[in-house]
Amino acid sequence: MLHRGRESTDGDGGPAVPMAWFYAEYIADELLRTGDLMPPTSVEFRAGRDALALTVFLSDTDGELSGIRVITQLETWLSLTAYDQPWQEWVQQRLDDLAADAAASGRGVPGPDLELAVEAWRWLRETELLAPDLNAVPGGGAAGEDEGPKVWTPAWQLGLPLGHLAIHLF
Repeated sequence: MLHRGRESTDGDGGPAVPMAWFYAEYIADELLRTGDLMPPTSVEFRAGRDALALTVFLSDTDGELSGIRVITQLETWLSLTAYDQPWQEWVQQRLDDLAADAAASGRGVPGPDLELAVEAWRWLRETELLAPDLNAVPGGGAAGEDEGPKVWTPAWQLGLPLGHLAIHLF
C-alpha cells in the first residue's frame, strides 16, 4: 500500500497523497460504524479507528489491499487484535521496518502514509483515557458503569478491543 501514496493523484509531481493510510482509515471507520459500538464523535471511537487503521495498514505487506480483499483479511485482523497477542510490539516493529525500508531505498524520509501511521501510533501511546478498571476487586460495591473504579490507560488499550469487537460484529 505504501507505493500508492508516493505520488500526487494527478501525476503533476505535486505533494504526495497518503491514499494507503486514508484507505486504511476508511475501512476502520466503516467497521466501527457498522458495529455501532461508540458514537463516531467520541475519543474512544477515534482510539478504535486509529488502532484498526494501523492494523489494516501495517498488515498489508504486499501493497495490494483492494476492496475485494478486505473480506479475506478479516481473520488476519481478528488474530492481530486478539487479547493475547502482542499487538503494540507488532505495530512498533512494522513501523520500524517500514522506516528502515524507506531509508534503504534512498528516499531518506518516510512517505506521507507512514508519517500518518506514525502519528496515529504516537497518539494512541501518549493519550490516556479514563476507563473502567477491569482489574478491580470483584464485589467491591454495587456500582453502576459510570460509578465503578476507573484508571487512566493508553488509548490503544481501549481502541484495540473496540476494533476487535467491531471486526467480530461485521
